[in-house]
Amino acid sequence: MMRTTQEKIEEIKTNGYQIDFGNVFNLAFENYKKIALYAGLMIFVFSVILGLLAGGIVIFTFGVSALNEKMLDNLKTENFTGIYMILYIISAVLLTCLLSPFPAGLIKMAHCAQKDEEFHVSTIFEYYKKPYFAELVISTLLISIFSSVLSSILDYSGIKFVGSLIAMLVSFLTFLTIPLIIFGNLKAVEAIKSSIIIVSKQPLVLLGLLIVSFIASMVGFIGCCIGIFFTIPFIYSMYYAIYVSIIGIDSETEFE
Repeated sequence: MMRTTQEKIEEIKTNGYQIDFGNVFNLAFENYKKIALYAGLMIFVFSVILGLLAGGIVIFTFGVSALNEKMLDNLKTENFTGIYMILYIISAVLLTCLLSPFPAGLIKMAHCAQKDEEFHVSTIFEYYKKPYFAELVISTLLISIFSSVLSSILDYSGIKFVGSLIAMLVSFLTFLTIPLIIFGNLKAVEAIKSSIIIVSKQPLVLLGLLIVSFIASMVGFIGCCIGIFFTIPFIYSMYYAIYVSIIGIDSETEFE
């Protein structure tokens, strides 16, 4: 009898799970080779569009003078005070929420590649629709508010290292939230709690896998910086490989 995602998580909560570093890495690497070019192109195009929009917003808000070096220095977060810091936090959280379905699309692309199914541009934007969009935005909003507000308060208090450390810890504990929503069909809050449970059972192995994937993604900086766009997809292949190795995807109907 097929078990639901919730049942698997309850079992993990009670008995834990075993995960093999080498097997997960190999699965992620083989998957990455299938999506590297297409996903890299999509990330590059999306980044260019996002950069142009951000530049346009800065120019519209502060004028062309915002592009000079002195003005850019004034736009650094450590120079923000009062209302500007609050506006910065709100803007950052909202932008992160609106972008949250994009990495979900990259993880879905990894799934399609693993199943030898075709994927297209529409795959990247597949989760900008009901019911996934709302759950992805809510989960990202909750995580971002907690992480951004807490780390910003600590940064503003002069203990930046602690703030950054807490932000990274929150990101680490909740990195399985997106696959739990799109594959496990969990609601936002349940996905966040489940991610924390799963990660806390094998933190060292999972941290090692994520560190290796981050280092591998940074290889794109070597030689030509544009290569980073084609190595970043390895991180999403790793997210997918970790989820499949722990929870698995038993049926297409589980998340469609």
